[in-house]
Amino acid sequence: MTRALGVNTWVWVSPLDDEALARLAPRVRDWGFDAIELPVESPGDWDPHRADALLRELGLDATVVLVMGPGRELVDAPHAVVAETQEYLRRVVDTAVTLGSKVIAGPAYTSVGRAWRLPDRAAAYRELRANLAPVAEYAAERGVTIAVEPLNRYETSLINTVDQALDALDGLPGTALALDVYHMNIEETDIPAAIVRAGDRIAHVQVCANDRGAPGRDHLPWREILHALDLAGYTGPLVIESFTAHNATIATAASIWRPLAPTQDALTVDGLTFLRSLTDD
Repeated sequence: MTRALGVNTWVWVSPLDDEALARLAPRVRDWGFDAIELPVESPGDWDPHRADALLRELGLDATVVLVMGPGRELVDAPHAVVAETQEYLRRVVDTAVTLGSKVIAGPAYTSVGRAWRLPDRAAAYRELRANLAPVAEYAAERGVTIAVEPLNRYETSLINTVDQALDALDGLPGTALALDVYHMNIEETDIPAAIVRAGDRIAHVQVCANDRGAPGRDHLPWREILHALDLAGYTGPLVIESFTAHNATIATAASIWRPLAPTQDALTVDGLTFLRSLTDD
């Protein structure tokens, strides 16, 4: 089936600002993407209203990702930290509303890189549901779903797999799953089967090569992955998410220690060309 394709601005820059978006968005449109994904690292880095006007002029849809940096926690953290994290997530929801994005996606549970042995996983999931619930309700009232992303074992010990995410979010309205094939390649023994198990709970999908490079320049079973998404009923965009090695902070956070393509533009265009060759069949 034909699918909308997008790309995250992290391929080139972090943090995003108005000037960078004004420079990148026309190029993304001209290459043939349907959407651009905008990270909210800190509310105020870029102006959602200005971004909305720009993307409308270009005919690009927007998707929005939340960023769980240091100090953003919903589990096993002081009340004040949880409250601050909830308020941050509400701000991300407000940004999505301005841009017309129906989803905010990301690891909405703990800061990326925080890992600890869980003496009682079920209790941790109960705490997550309790602390995410008011934000999910706030989002649902505004037509936005919180798509929770499992991360690999090196970035979290809380939610690594589809099955864990389904367990953690069980019975929590206003939430769904965001799947990232990079993390799935590490944690799932059978990526297509995990996608099928996720089924109609999938609200967002991010793609890249197994090394964070261009989709298609890797060993991933792309046709099987796309077929599984069809079986799951997912009709949303596929968004290329990778990271620049030229920003020390993001390169360290994402463990980007070497170039993943001749240029970041090449990574993007090659990935787009490959995905179009599959999704336009």
